Amino acid sequence: MPTKSKPETFEAPAVLRPPLKWAGGKRWLVPLLQRVFDPHRSGRLVEPFLGAASVSLGLKPVQVLANDNNPHLINFFRQVQHGLVISPELPLANNKLVYYELRTKFNTLIQEGRAFSPEGASLFYYLNRTGFNGLCRFNSKGLFNVPCGRYRTINYIRDFRPYQALLAHWQFHSTDFASLDLQDNDFVYADPPYDVEFTKYNGVTFEWKDQVRLAEWLSEHSGPVLISNQATNRITKLYRSLGFKLRYLDGPRRIACNGDRKPAREVLAIRGLGDVNLSD
Repeated sequence: MPTKSKPETFEAPAVLRPPLKWAGGKRWLVPLLQRVFDPHRSGRLVEPFLGAASVSLGLKPVQVLANDNNPHLINFFRQVQHGLVISPELPLANNKLVYYELRTKFNTLIQEGRAFSPEGASLFYYLNRTGFNGLCRFNSKGLFNVPCGRYRTINYIRDFRPYQALLAHWQFHSTDFASLDLQDNDFVYADPPYDVEFTKYNGVTFEWKDQVRLAEWLSEHSGPVLISNQATNRITKLYRSLGFKLRYLDGPRRIACNGDRKPAREVLAIRGLGDVNLSD
């Protein structure tokens, strides 16, 4: 009798780059967070605002509770967790005509209720990598409407199986942060939408009342908490009033419609971590 071949296994490489481009990504912050998180590595990392998952991918915890209010983003990571391989029939082309054809196809899947699938995840990945500045924007009808970007070259991925080992024990949710079931020793890293005038993300508004609600929710957690946000006066006042320790740093401004690349002043609000050193 013929012997059954063993299924392919993929060990996670030492460094896994975030597969998606994302406005406000915190990959640059990982080296600072690493030494803060290491003593808590035996517990679970919770990210209420996952984005491109650059922090979780960089810290490489065993367990992650990953949440984002963008269900298409969460579908993408769930499909990656299950070994997503993009079909060769789907052209990953840095081409304007192809981009708009595939954007229409993705929106058709949304309208037909078939976007939360491997095909939907593949199209979402392509649109993210090829669209303007890695933006993720939907109109009032829930349809993706980011225009095509302008890039000389794009390094696409078709086979995401190398990510499987790292994502094996990740749990994915797409809900309001306050609905997450936290455990006492969870390490929570929160990177919410910045406290800026534009507050609509993925068709959902995140207003000042939500900033307050988040800060109060985090202050009630018994385990370690670290949050990053733009260092506006009211943000710093809010977290200081709730007993958080504040650290300031300059973060890179990677995406700006006016080409501004000046460092953005950021604040890290810390609670339950003792005397931590986040200086370079």
